[in-house]
Amino acid sequence: MSVFKFKKFSIVQSKSAMKVGTDGVLLGSWVNCQSAKKILDIGAGTGLISLMLAQRNNECNITAVEIDKETSEEANININNSKWRDRISIINININNFITSDKFDFIVSNPPYFPANFSKNKRAIARHTNLLSFQDLIRTTVKLLSSKGIFAVILPKIAEAIFCKTADANKLFLIRICQVKGQKNSDIKRVLLEFSFEKSSLDSDSLVIEESRHIYTNKYIDLCQDFYLNM
Repeated sequence: MSVFKFKKFSIVQSKSAMKVGTDGVLLGSWVNCQSAKKILDIGAGTGLISLMLAQRNNECNITAVEIDKETSEEANININNSKWRDRISIINININNFITSDKFDFIVSNPPYFPANFSKNKRAIARHTNLLSFQDLIRTTVKLLSSKGIFAVILPKIAEAIFCKTADANKLFLIRICQVKGQKNSDIKRVLLEFSFEKSSLDSDSLVIEESRHIYTNKYIDLCQDFYLNM
């Protein structure tokens, strides 16, 4: 059985299309979720981000939506094995078919971002926009986000412009960004983004993950040390 152990929870991921990775840990560590009461995790995968947010915020309740049946089953195992099982619900459904009267004050997603293709491979489906386009994700968020809520994602740098343009067209405005590099002299690899219905001055930051191979920067350690075992 493939298990990834964090300081306060473990992730079973034998059947899941997407394993634990740096993107999910970055997003779960970076977002401003501390004041949220009702959180929606779109594309929950193994439940990693939901568990991270539950660890960081003792007052929130989390609804986590995952389209893949086997992945959602493993997410349920991970949630039920944690101390936050009473505050996280996993729902196996396509977010486009998710119906609720609730409004969420925080919505988070580590979404698929490669252009749609015709592969039936589970990992390819999880990484490509076959079943969840940027437009669908943003339109769903607009329906479900409260008027003062926050929407957060992590994306490749190359996807930033089109995603932000689509968000802006739907009256979701970029309010916070962090540009992520693997090492100091590397190109920007990822962007962490937060959006709101309310315009405000942009909070802009940057992050370098490593000084050299497996030697992490102090800023990355400070961000993730509540989670990784060896930090």
